[in-house]
Amino acid sequence: MFEKIALDKNVSVEEAPLVFLRKKRPSSIIQRFATTEEVANLVVYVASPLPSATTGAALRVDGGVVDSSF
Repeated sequence: MFEKIALDKNVSVEEAPLVFLRKKRPSSIIQRFATTEEVANLVVYVASPLPSATTGAALRVDGGVVDSSF
């Protein structure tokens, strides 16, 4: 996927994820993809006793994407 973006936008493969985020996820707070460690941290949290008061929640590791209707 990023190879195609790199070719289309004339950027390096390393820069392609940032190009994608700027275009498709401009409201992302962290402006990068979550790491596998960050995803694993959520899994560990959910599997532990700590979220005992968390019920019926959709938990996402999305970098703080802020959707707006404006």
